This record gives sequence, structure tokens and C-alpha cells, in this order.
Amino acid sequence: MSTTKDELFVDEKYVIHRIKFIVFLIFQIPSIIISIFLFVYLSTHRHVISIRPNQGLFILLLINFCQLTIDMSMVIHFNRFGYVNPSSPIYCTWWTFFEFSLIVQSEMLMSVISIQRHIFVFQPNLFNSRLYRYLYHHIPLFVFVVYPIVFYLISIIFYPCDGTQWDYQANVCGLADCYLVYDKILATLDWSLNNGLPIIVISLANVTLIYRVIRRKRRINGNIPWRKQRRMTIQLLSISCLYFFGWLPSLTIGLIQQLYSSTFLSDFQVTYAFDLMYFICLLLPWIYFRLYPQFNQWFIQILFKRFTNTNTVRPINVTFLQSHLH
Repeated sequence: MSTTKDELFVDEKYVIHRIKFIVFLIFQIPSIIISIFLFVYLSTHRHVISIRPNQGLFILLLINFCQLTIDMSMVIHFNRFGYVNPSSPIYCTWWTFFEFSLIVQSEMLMSVISIQRHIFVFQPNLFNSRLYRYLYHHIPLFVFVVYPIVFYLISIIFYPCDGTQWDYQANVCGLADCYLVYDKILATLDWSLNNGLPIIVISLANVTLIYRVIRRKRRINGNIPWRKQRRMTIQLLSISCLYFFGWLPSLTIGLIQQLYSSTFLSDFQVTYAFDLMYFICLLLPWIYFRLYPQFNQWFIQILFKRFTNTNTVRPINVTFLQSHLH
């Protein structure tokens, strides 16, 4: 009995979905646990959040947690069945709204944090002024949290569409929002400004910061400890590389689709390239181990205390035992 090409294709897709389901689930569960521990640590160590450079990182952690629990659960749910369930335009509309909003919030926040770190390192006294605190710290963080929500409410939720364009056999319903399918100008602006520009800013800002730190260290003859510089270098390179490599394939293909051919590597885009983006939210909590060095010690103490409490042999009260035996 011969096997048709369609059957082989279905079997291949089934295997791919099962592999993604297992891989995403393996990464999601520990990342959620680490995030919860981070929230507990920050809630019991309020002074950490009161430090201004950590405030943007805390907001980023909150948004990333929403990605882990809401968006990634929908992605894992899709790969479990191999199709969108429930297969309805309303579900696809809100799924894409949540995913796009959370992703762009994460990108834009990270780009703002990368730029602000230049001020924290080289011009920390600038924030002594209340005006500059609002202008360079509070307002940018607020704007880039609210802007993606407003943008995708207009372009996804309120965009006129009949809902017949969705692909229920593809992840995120085939990324077939009407503005992406029918409005090339808006789609190109979305890909280039909302997704592409923040990645460029993150990469350039972090590489530039590392260069400036090394240059200052040489200029002032090693006044900046090498250990602190090395830790900062690892942190910034890890974050920038995570965003850069997570988005580069998808952004490149998406821009070519919008500018030249809408079918260019479309299957590869939906099946493989776009999935790399999910590893940003899956791996980001682990980078916070480097961002908060004190969290490492606290986390180890919690685990060690829990382990010793469950394995401690308590002494027996002999007098109490004899009195009950007699």
C-alpha cells in the first residue's frame, strides 16, 4: 500500500507540532517558576525596585510574564492540537492582538531601557531634576507600554474585516490580520517601525554602551572594576543577542514579503522563523539571574533552607515517649 504525498505532509506537520509542543512546554514551566520567584524576591526586597534603573526591568518582567502565561499558552495549545482551537475569527483576532501587543511592548521597553542605561552610567545626576526624571524616564516607559495597545486596537480590533482570511491550520492563524494582508503601507510601517527599529536600537545602544564603558575604563586607568564591567558586558550582550537573533529571520522575511513578494518563504516564516521570537520571553527570566546578583543568593538560600527543613532528623523526646508507653 503506497503512501501519498498528502499523507506524508500531514504526518510531517504532526511531528513538527508535537516537537514544538514538548519544547515550548519544557521551556515555559521553568520560566514561569523563575518569574514567580523573581516577583516574590522583588516584593520582599522593595529597595531593589526603588532603584531607578531596575524599574524599567521590573515592568519588562511583568510584560514578559504575561507573554509566558497568556500568549505562550495559546501557542502551546495550538501545537497540542495541530490546528487553531476554537477555529473562529474572534479567537484569531484577540490572539493576534494579545501577541502583537505584548511582543512590541517588550521590544520597545527593552529599547528604552537600553538608551536609559547610558544616562544611568554616564549622567546619573541628570535624574536629580524632576523635569528630566519625567522626560527621560517615566514618560518613555509609560508611552511605550500604552502605544502598542492603542496601535493594535486600531489596526486589529477596529480594522474593518470580514474574517474570512484566517488560516486555522497555522500558528497565530497564519498572521493573517487584514491590515497585514490588505494594507501594505500599514503592514510595512508595523514591521519596520514597531518591530525592526526597536531591535536595531537595542543592538546599537548596548554595543555602544559596552564600547563607552571600555573606553572610559582605559581613560581613567582602571577606575571601573573589571568584574563589574565583565558582568555588564555579559548582561548586555545576552539581552541584545536574544532579541536580535530571535527577530532577525522573521523581520527580514516579513519586510521582503511586504515590499516584493507576499509569498516569499511564507511557509518557513510561519512554521519556523516566527517561533524563534518565542524564545525571547522563554529565556529572558533566566537572564535576570545576571541582572540581580542578590537574587542568586536569595534563591539559593530559599532552596537550601527548604531542602534542609525536609531532611532534618528531629530528636525524640524520650520522657514523653516512655510516659505514653506506660
